[in-house]
Amino acid sequence: MSTDVLSDVLRSLRATGTVYFCDQLPPPWQKQFSGEDGASFHQIRRGSCRLESNGLVEHLGPGDLVFLAPGRAHLLSSEPTATEDSALNADTLLLCGYCTFDNSVGTPLSELFPDVIVIREQQLQSHGWLKAILDQLSREYLSMQPGTEIVVNRMTEVLIVELVRMNFGQQGEAPLIKALADRYISKALQQLHQHPDSSWSLEVLASNVGLSRAAFAKRFKTLVGQPMFDYLTQLRMQLACQLLAETELPLHEVASRVGYESDLAFTRTFKKRLGTTPTTYRKQAT
Repeated sequence: MSTDVLSDVLRSLRATGTVYFCDQLPPPWQKQFSGEDGASFHQIRRGSCRLESNGLVEHLGPGDLVFLAPGRAHLLSSEPTATEDSALNADTLLLCGYCTFDNSVGTPLSELFPDVIVIREQQLQSHGWLKAILDQLSREYLSMQPGTEIVVNRMTEVLIVELVRMNFGQQGEAPLIKALADRYISKALQQLHQHPDSSWSLEVLASNVGLSRAAFAKRFKTLVGQPMFDYLTQLRMQLACQLLAETELPLHEVASRVGYESDLAFTRTFKKRLGTTPTTYRKQAT
């Protein structure tokens, strides 16, 4: 897998988040989440609970982690208490949080986030670093020491990156993951990300990876989920946003670095994609 490409996409996603609820709940209990704060995640630190969302019902046990896409309303509640099973009637300790993403230019990584995914405790055991982050998040939040807020926020961002890197425990169903696993398209993506300012054409890129123009164009669109030039424009706009927000480079230099020969052509494309001019974007971002 092309880690440079994935790293670029992860940076463009600009994930931010924090833990916002962690408590010990005696049954019966229930908590409603609207999903309006962004994507949600919950880990059952102790006990068990029931997840309901748009007709989906999942039973979560100790150590299980659930991730829900932005806007996905859901209900967490204690299990029915008609059973004599003491484990189901015990208090539940939850670690919950949310994360938001900058998707202003259509980051393709958004396709990696399923509506709902449950990662069982057994799966987490095989991803030691991810499990360690969750453990430390829980300890840090409960300790409420000086500086806890910033530590929790940074660790939540790392948690999201780790979830993406393990592809949520799935087997490459998302378009970008499939593309990065393909030796032809992975090589093409690597070249686009390394040199977004080059004057790329389908013919040149296809030749570089050893495919015909037609075969490459079809393979790229099938695996990435969009035509090569759409992906390249999106990549260039992501880089332009970063340069505008983080540097004081003049507009013509920003345009040149993202592959445009004139300010006019760059501004036209930028406004079409983001709905505002580069100059206005820079003022709002600083």
